[in-house]
Amino acid sequence: MLRIKRAYEAPSKDDGYRILVDKLWPRGMNKEKEHLYSWAKEITPSAELRQSFGHKKEKFTWFKKEYIKELDNNPAARDFISEIKSLLSKKNVTLIYAAKDPKINHAVILKEYIEKKM
Repeated sequence: MLRIKRAYEAPSKDDGYRILVDKLWPRGMNKEKEHLYSWAKEITPSAELRQSFGHKKEKFTWFKKEYIKELDNNPAARDFISEIKSLLSKKNVTLIYAAKDPKINHAVILKEYIEKKM
């Protein structure tokens, strides 16, 4: 199962393979303590897009369209999806993000994008 989870939530065994999907390392987070296996900053939104969005609810639809365009044009996204597909054949995969809002963030979009492409 592919999941998303906020970085500040405690890791659980059900998380499986935990991948940080933020461009910046979350403040106060420790790689060993959080049981992160990898950091996929190459598939995150560009700094310009992230800053323009500013986690404003009214911009989320626009942000989603723009982020999907970036993913479609990012060769690393195809490789990442292949990696996720392979990992999912063995265990759960959890995409870890730091944004405060669990419904309005790039990880929600990324999860949906991966599921559509698999």
